[in-house]
Amino acid sequence: MTASADHIKALVRAHAAGDESGFYSVALQVAAGAARRGQNRFANDLKNLIDAARTERIPRVTPTPVIQPRGELADLVTAEYPDVRLSDMTLNAATRARLDQVLHEQRQRDLLESHGFAPIHRLLLTGPPGTGKSMTASVLATELSLPLFTIRLDALISKYMGETSGKLRVIFDATVRTRAVYLFDEFDALGAQRTAGNDVGEARRILNTFLLFLDDTQPESLVVAATNHPALLDTALFRRFDGVIAYALPDSTQSLDVLRRRLSAVNTSAVSWDEVANHVNELSQAELVRAAESAAKRTILDGSALVSTAGLVVSLDERRTARHG
Repeated sequence: MTASADHIKALVRAHAAGDESGFYSVALQVAAGAARRGQNRFANDLKNLIDAARTERIPRVTPTPVIQPRGELADLVTAEYPDVRLSDMTLNAATRARLDQVLHEQRQRDLLESHGFAPIHRLLLTGPPGTGKSMTASVLATELSLPLFTIRLDALISKYMGETSGKLRVIFDATVRTRAVYLFDEFDALGAQRTAGNDVGEARRILNTFLLFLDDTQPESLVVAATNHPALLDTALFRRFDGVIAYALPDSTQSLDVLRRRLSAVNTSAVSWDEVANHVNELSQAELVRAAESAAKRTILDGSALVSTAGLVVSLDERRTARHG
């Protein structure tokens, strides 16, 4: 028998719960087990089926919009329903596995809580700009059919710093009343080290207040903090989050995947991808997308039917020059 009884039961439970990531995770375990037993053809066929299924867009039921934030909360957050799925992202295997686990636990929240456990609901995302941290918050909201509330740090951090702690309370109180993904982007502006030389007593109190609120956060909502500068964060923050996920610049294979995805609507049959691969180093996913868009628009405006290797390389090199310029 290819799959164990436990695997079959897990597949059925995931299917019944509508847990797509959990279903694929178990299916990959079955494929791995088959490979270990020497059933390589079956393992490869199963993995190819999973990969193909993951690339297909699954129709999404639009959630009923929640009441828009009102009162003081309306001044502190922007609300939206994003429409980007995990399959739209180009990530390394380790990062994708971590996000699959977050989604799996959130979808099985009731089951975990019935056994006295809370799902992952406090995430810290770190890494270079443009590598997918903010996009991840959108993906979590989409996959869980939740609104995304992005905290406006300019409104949160008042010039009268004594007000900031009160505003933090408004936000964390909302996480209990309204289930959503709450994103603290550019989090280092709030979570800088309490021992920093330019620190003041009020800044320490704000961070301490944030830590207390974070500790008391209930699993009704997800609190996601993202930073490009993890070295600036107070070390106490790292252990307060349920998960810390590090993002990195894509390797050449991932970079080509980003480019191909963005250029899927135009003809790239003339592109030498091996040549293009020599020009993708140091560029983030966001920069690669911008380069692809630039090459495509130039092609269209020039009246050409094909994106050329030279045109794409020029756009990539321009992005790299801008990065260092």
